Amino acid sequence: MISIKSKYNSKKTEIKGIKFDSKTEGEFYLYLCELEKQGLIKDIILQEKLILQEGFKKDGKTFRPITYSVDFTFTDRENNIIRIDVKGMETQQGNLKRKMYEYKYKEPLYWVAKSKKYGNEYGWIDYDELKKKRREAKKEVVA
Repeated sequence: MISIKSKYNSKKTEIKGIKFDSKTEGEFYLYLCELEKQGLIKDIILQEKLILQEGFKKDGKTFRPITYSVDFTFTDRENNIIRIDVKGMETQQGNLKRKMYEYKYKEPLYWVAKSKKYGNEYGWIDYDELKKKRREAKKEVVA
């Protein structure tokens, strides 16, 4: 496993010859591989590039399309397409692209994070749920 730091203090990692933007993203890939081995999911796609807004021309100027690369796409046992982005933190750009995705695509997009304190047996938790749990814990400390 090779690691290189990025702008969000995450370490780029290589697992099974595949480069991931963060160690956590690589760990989630291994988690998905295990689910695939158990027959719970299939057809894992890495970094699927989706168009959120088409490119266009206006007043002689060309505007490129707005795209979103989803970390993982796979099919569940009921043949539903599931898209997942692994998050360490949210950004304004990420929130905007998530909103645009939700407007354009019917398939769910989940943001997941790793949390030993709040996650499942493997540490994974829905990012919005993690934010909620952290807010509640903060309120308890203040009270």
